[in-house]
Amino acid sequence: MKIACWSGPRNLSTAMMYSFANRTDFTVMDEPFYGSFLRETGLPHPMASDVIKAHESDWEKAAASCAVEGRPHVYQKHMCHHILEQTPMGWAEDCRHVFLIRHPARVLASYQAKREEVTLNDIGVEQQIDLYEEFGGIVIDSADIRDNPEAMLRALCAALDLDFDPAMLSWPSGGIAEDGIWAQHWYNAVHKSTGFAGPEGPLPDLSGHLAELCEDALPAYAILRTQRLKPS
Repeated sequence: MKIACWSGPRNLSTAMMYSFANRTDFTVMDEPFYGSFLRETGLPHPMASDVIKAHESDWEKAAASCAVEGRPHVYQKHMCHHILEQTPMGWAEDCRHVFLIRHPARVLASYQAKREEVTLNDIGVEQQIDLYEEFGGIVIDSADIRDNPEAMLRALCAALDLDFDPAMLSWPSGGIAEDGIWAQHWYNAVHKSTGFAGPEGPLPDLSGHLAELCEDALPAYAILRTQRLKPS
């Protein structure tokens, strides 16, 4: 089974990758299109030049890596906004697609702490809608996972026709070999963790530009949330 998990940044996506990496029957991939996205767009992301040097930056080769066969199961962590018009997508046709969502207010507040300039494109929610309309799949809200990790992971595994493994609920602190080079900037919190964080508090108060971006992102999030997976 190949699982393509589509997310935006600051959305529990790394913790989910670690959860699947802790299973003995899964190999994981960390944002295989990030290098090609940065080379194509020239955007000033943190560590952009390091990412391009250390990771595959050719669209075709990145896509070929996603089509890998011969492993029991592969979990691919993807950022929705890394997929541009020229991205080869044939590899995705035989994937099981999972869409990991989070309230835009939380995403934006967390993202700004890591990168000062924020646009709607940076959080990927509109691209997530496009990918959902193209491939369909399973929608899961990060808030539901944090509220009850075992129930939601059991529900996700059942929806994927995959046996639940209790090993998914925890992992050793520190990084994993599959981490992208960008982990040193983005993954500080998850590297200190040994499992999913607990429930989140009230939504953050946003103002100015962030509040406007949140309003723009909410319709797409609301559409996906109506489709979200719930524990049985």
